[in-house]
Amino acid sequence: MRLAFLGSPPAAVPTLTALVSAGHDVALVVSGPDKRRGRGAAKGPTPVKAAAVELGLPVTDRLEDVVDAGVDLGVVVAYGRIIPTAVLDVVPMVNLHFSLLPRWRGAAPVERAILAGDAVTGVCVMDVAEGLDTGDVHARTEVPVDDRVTAAELTAELARVGADLMVDALQGGLDAGRPQPATGVTYAHKITAEDRRLDWMLPAVDVARIVRIGGAWTTFRGERFKVLAAEPVDVDVVPDGPGAIDGTDVACAPGTVLRLSVVQPAGRAAMDATAWVNGARPDGESFGADTSGGDLSGGGPSGQR
Repeated sequence: MRLAFLGSPPAAVPTLTALVSAGHDVALVVSGPDKRRGRGAAKGPTPVKAAAVELGLPVTDRLEDVVDAGVDLGVVVAYGRIIPTAVLDVVPMVNLHFSLLPRWRGAAPVERAILAGDAVTGVCVMDVAEGLDTGDVHARTEVPVDDRVTAAELTAELARVGADLMVDALQGGLDAGRPQPATGVTYAHKITAEDRRLDWMLPAVDVARIVRIGGAWTTFRGERFKVLAAEPVDVDVVPDGPGAIDGTDVACAPGTVLRLSVVQPAGRAAMDATAWVNGARPDGESFGADTSGGDLSGGGPSGQR
């Protein structure tokens, strides 16, 4: 069976390399176009394109090239584009999706699973269909979600497990697939900046989940302040009021505390939270309040539910 592989980010690379290692004939790789991946940087390839070049595989950024590639099946992992029906009519495709469908269909299944406090997630090999992640499921594997795992760590684990799942599914010959149940459908909408904004009115465990998806931020002295690592803790004395700072501890609600580990003040590099406290001396101040006393906290749900 000749395959086309469609993907772009690091999470797609393990499946591509696993397919090649297993002896599958990958006739074409489709990935995103080269682009600048840092301020002032020259244009560079996607991680999948870089891996394909190293493996000696032909690569294109034109999706329509799949139609004339003479392949029997397309394998899709985090490609990031809707595949038109006109292409699927010529080349059937299977997708590796990072959730236990039908839960968390859509763009951000890993982050949404963490924000929701899911105890387990997983990966599915599914048919690419016209609807959003609605295709029949050929194989699935569950993966537990540790209450401290970050989205980056969980994505890497799902990518590793998913690569093996895809290889096994293809080696055994794809079955007819099982339709997804009509119940239990949820949608993993794209994560926005507001989703990453820390709402100190939430319990500390929920605030920590926002930190774990990456890019979490609040405000301090009227400037954006990033929280890169933190965890909920039990303390005898809780700082007064949501967002109130006592050393590296921050009050959340109701009466819960988040302890900061790694932070990044505006215009500075990431640093240990204790070092930041020693320099900024923020005790008695609050996150999410500007210098005039205005409230800059989330003020309500952060959009993850």
